[in-house]
Amino acid sequence: MRRKHRRQEESAEVNVTPLLDIVFIMLIFFIVTASFAREFGIDVDRPSDEPAEVQQEVDVVFIEITQAGQIQVDNRTVDIRAVEANVQNLLSANPDAPVVVSAHPDAESGLLVRVIDQARRAGADNVSIATN
Repeated sequence: MRRKHRRQEESAEVNVTPLLDIVFIMLIFFIVTASFAREFGIDVDRPSDEPAEVQQEVDVVFIEITQAGQIQVDNRTVDIRAVEANVQNLLSANPDAPVVVSAHPDAESGLLVRVIDQARRAGADNVSIATN
């Protein structure tokens, strides 16, 4: 008996329709979730190195952050926890006195933000950042 050999065409195609469906669903998911993501932060405009007009003010609360991370309030080294009390003490004489924070370029930015927060908690309305 002779067998009939039929040439069967083998299907070598891959059905990509389910793959495309999954990719489009994932794309929609990422677009929708990305629109709900909110990042919070503060905008800091760093001053330029150009010399500005120097105005002499008698009552200025000056806070300096050194490269090593030491905090000096009016040339006295204090701990980060004591900044608020020192600023309150200095502002008691003149509540409208501006607070100027000068940080070394290599000092931690987080420490600068904590010092500014402490000064604002002490009641300072005008907190500025200065360059060396």
